[in-house]
Amino acid sequence: MEDNQLKKTCLYDSHVALGAKMSPFAGFMMPIQYSSITEEHNAVRNAVGMFDVSHMGEIFVSGPDAEKFVNHIFTNDVTGLASGHAIYGMMLYDNGGVVDDLIVYREFEPDHFLLVVNASNIDKDYGWIISHKDGFDVNVDNQSDRWGQIAVQGPAAEKTLVEVLGLSMAPSVEFYAYAESEWKGERMLLSRTGYTGEDGFELYASIDATKDIWDRLLKAGVPPCGLGCRDTLRFEAGLPLYGDELSADITPIEAGLGMFVKVEKEEFIGKAVVEDQKLNKTCKKKLVGIEIFDKAIPRATYPVELEDGTQVGVVTTGYHSISLDRSLCFALVDAEYSKLDTPLWIRIRKKVFPGKVIKKRFYQTNYKK
Repeated sequence: MEDNQLKKTCLYDSHVALGAKMSPFAGFMMPIQYSSITEEHNAVRNAVGMFDVSHMGEIFVSGPDAEKFVNHIFTNDVTGLASGHAIYGMMLYDNGGVVDDLIVYREFEPDHFLLVVNASNIDKDYGWIISHKDGFDVNVDNQSDRWGQIAVQGPAAEKTLVEVLGLSMAPSVEFYAYAESEWKGERMLLSRTGYTGEDGFELYASIDATKDIWDRLLKAGVPPCGLGCRDTLRFEAGLPLYGDELSADITPIEAGLGMFVKVEKEEFIGKAVVEDQKLNKTCKKKLVGIEIFDKAIPRATYPVELEDGTQVGVVTTGYHSISLDRSLCFALVDAEYSKLDTPLWIRIRKKVFPGKVIKKRFYQTNYKK
C-alpha cells in the first residue's frame, strides 16, 4: 500500500513532530519508535510509557438480542458478565480459524456491548459481524473513526493518571473492567487491560479529547512509545498477535488459548471444530515457546527442525528478549514435539541453533488484579 493510501491516527502530527520513526502497520502509518525500542521497552517495564493505539477498532452492538448475538459470534461467554467488565476471546470461521481476537466490554447501559478489534481487521470484522446478524434483533455500529485511544502502561501508570490527568477513579478500576467518565464534556472510557505484561490502562475518547490527553501526558514527561516495543513487551508476556500466533489458519486451541473458548456454551460459530480439538486433543499443531542456547535471533518464518534436519514447525515471533537477555521465540510445531523441554533446533539462514520447548509466558507479568 502506498504511503498516501495509508490511514493516519489523530495523533499522527504529534508523532512526526516528535521525530518518531514511522512505518506502515495494519493499513495505518504508525510510530515504530521515538528514541529506541530498548529505551521505550524499559520505560514501560520500570516506570511508565504511553502508546497511540487509536488505530484499534470500536464496534458497538446493542439491542434486545445483544447478549445472545455476541455469544453467537464470540468464543468466550458474556452471560453473567457484569456491567463495566470486559472479557477476551475470539471470533471464528466455521472451520475454527480465527476471524480476529478481541476484547468485549459489557456497557453500563443494558443490552449494550463494545467490541474492541484489531486495526488490520476492522472492515473485515465489521462485515463479518453484519453478515451473521440475521435473525437477531441487534444494531451493529462501527464507530472506529470517531474514537481515539491511548494506552498508558507500566508500574507507575495508575499514579500517572491520577496526578497528571486528575483521574481519581483509576485506582478503583479493576483488571478487565472500565469506568465511565468525561473529558471536557465528552464521553471517555477508562479501562484496565493492557498488552505489555505490566499494569496499565486504556483511555477511549473523542478525537479532540485524545489529542488533549496525549499533549498533557507529553508535557508531564510521560515517554511516548512505539509499536516496536509494544511488540517486544507483549511477546515477553506470552500474548498473541493476530496474523502471527492467530490467523484464519490457526485455531485458538492450537495457539494454546483454550481457556478463552467456552465449548460448554450451547453454540457459537466454529464450535464443532474447536470443541473436538479441546476435548479430544486432536490438534496436529501447537504453539510453543522455545529458548535458543545462543544469542542468535530467531525471526518469523524461520524453520524449526529436529536434530536430523527434519522440519517440524515454523517461528511466528522471535526476539533476543530485552528484559531477560535470552533468545526466545514462539513457534507453531507438530503437536508431538510440543511438550516442555523437547529439544528443537532453529534454522537461521545456513546455520542451526539448538534450543528447547519452554512455557510461552517468558516474563513474570505484573497485572494489578
